[in-house]
Amino acid sequence: MKVKDILKVKGSKVHTISQDATLMAASDKFFAEKIGSLLVVDEKDQIQGIIAPNDILKAIQEGCTDENCALQKVSRVMTKDILAASEEDSVDYIQAIMTENRIRHIPIMDKDHLKGLISIGDVVKALIKESEVENHYLKDYISGKYPA
Repeated sequence: MKVKDILKVKGSKVHTISQDATLMAASDKFFAEKIGSLLVVDEKDQIQGIIAPNDILKAIQEGCTDENCALQKVSRVMTKDILAASEEDSVDYIQAIMTENRIRHIPIMDKDHLKGLISIGDVVKALIKESEVENHYLKDYISGKYPA
């Protein structure tokens, strides 16, 4: 199974936020959209990073010493060095990359064009579905439902 198979089911909608937005605005978007990450873009809609609720919690934990946490800019706490994947990457490969790097979301790119964003939950769901289908066919084969 490939990443493009996940995107066919999930779709390509990606939620973004400006790098100049506040952490409160990011938090509002997480709750309003029921999502776990936002791609951070500049004024030209170029990807600059990614932010997750844990990034906001980390900023709070570290004290937000110079200003009110809620008013801090997304650009100060976002992850800047993001990993990206291709639609042609296998789901097993993506799962390994996400697990090894302890990331929960990964943008899917085609050269410089954003194709979508998948989460570890999307990966697990796809792998479970693939296993269920395989299991079904194996049971049918063993029980003799297919002519020999």
